Amino acid sequence: MKVLLSIKPEYVEQIINGNKKFEYRKRIFKKNVESVIVYSTMPVGKIVGEFTIEKIINDSPEEIWNQTCKYSGVSENFFKDYFSKHKEGFAIKIKDFLEYKEPISPKDIFNNFVAPQSYMYVEEDKLTALHN
Repeated sequence: MKVLLSIKPEYVEQIINGNKKFEYRKRIFKKNVESVIVYSTMPVGKIVGEFTIEKIINDSPEEIWNQTCKYSGVSENFFKDYFSKHKEGFAIKIKDFLEYKEPISPKDIFNNFVAPQSYMYVEEDKLTALHN
């Protein structure tokens, strides 16, 4: 299964240029997810690519930072602020990011699209539209 994640454009750039190999989340999927479709939030507002999940680290924010800081793509202050009220978090290790040649408007695929606050499962029939 795939999910769609909303990621700010500056962090999408960090993923594309290889400086960010971990995507941090306070909550994680309940279903078995193999890959992530990346929606670059406004002002881009497009689906720009996808990646395979190599693994998901679930630990305290301090331990996640110790394991991932080299390829976090964010500052330590940002990281600490993001997880400031959480005793545990998740780091999704990005593998094989595929940047789409033509970014896709989510409104062309999803009826009444609203960028998800955390994640959105993507049904199989929507995947065909992404790859046509």
